[in-house]
Amino acid sequence: MSTPPLTVRALLLDMDGTLVNSDAVVARVWRGWAVEQGLDPDEVLRVAHGRQGHLTMATLLPHRPMEQNYAENRRLLAMETADTEGIVPVPGAPAFLAALQDLPHALVTSATSALAEARMTAAGLRMPAVRVTAADVSASKPDPEGFLKGAAELGHPPEECVVFEDSGAGIAAGLAAGMPVVGIGTRAREHGPTVQIPDLEQVRVTGLPDGRVRLTFDG
Repeated sequence: MSTPPLTVRALLLDMDGTLVNSDAVVARVWRGWAVEQGLDPDEVLRVAHGRQGHLTMATLLPHRPMEQNYAENRRLLAMETADTEGIVPVPGAPAFLAALQDLPHALVTSATSALAEARMTAAGLRMPAVRVTAADVSASKPDPEGFLKGAAELGHPPEECVVFEDSGAGIAAGLAAGMPVVGIGTRAREHGPTVQIPDLEQVRVTGLPDGRVRLTFDG
């Protein structure tokens, strides 16, 4: 069965797992942290994707002081920012971003600005001019604040924007913002995105004369 196209005014793009495959770095850093804490590394990774680090820690260690989570998250962020080994673009990401060059789009990521710059650069990808990072929101995904802020900065109503995401937290945030969500990769499948595709090679972007953007999907 073919996937119906989506027609929107703007696109809001997650980074890790959506544009950039950083799984190798995330696994190295968070598995190490899990071992330090005596936690199951697989469970830690399941929770960590798509969230700010201190919230991952708070979820897994709910009785620990948040001050300790913030301090440890700063240490892990420094490690993640310095470690770019194995970072590659998600298949189709370079052509996808090139197609969006003159169309309304924004990066909406739970990463810090420095981490986003490091990973996009390592993957050889262009940074969108409009971006919402960890420092720009008071609540991380799955809260919709980041996507709502991205839509506002682009000047379009939430219902006329589409989210591209891979994680459960990110998909929940996009849906809570009232936006259709294109789920990228196998991790997204179980979280109920509006559209599910393996990677960005399966999407085609067309700018329409009225300023809208049409997205068509292979398969």
